Amino acid sequence: MKFALVTAVLLSSIGLINVANAASADKGQALVEKANCASCHGAGLNAPIIPAYPKLAGQYPDYIYYALKAYKVGNGNAQYGRNNAIMSSQVQAFSDADLHDIAAYVASLPGNFVIKK
Repeated sequence: MKFALVTAVLLSSIGLINVANAASADKGQALVEKANCASCHGAGLNAPIIPAYPKLAGQYPDYIYYALKAYKVGNGNAQYGRNNAIMSSQVQAFSDADLHDIAAYVASLPGNFVIKK
């Protein structure tokens, strides 16, 4: 019994049993549309309006989540925060769950990243 409890706690801490808090790509899509992310990142979040803006479609969800979280933190944390006036203002209204949903949606989009071998 004790082993099962410890195992469950460990697995849930790394996200293997975190079904109740699973990110929703559908909710993420609604949030992306509401925030009008395509106005900078382009159609399908894969055609930025200028080369300085990144393509997002197909990116790893963990990367998207942590990037958005870092924009939310901003310059308040030199080791973790990212400084960009547009992105910082865009993400302030979103909760952590919202950021996970957005990341799940972005990851579900077809992207054209190339992995060099």
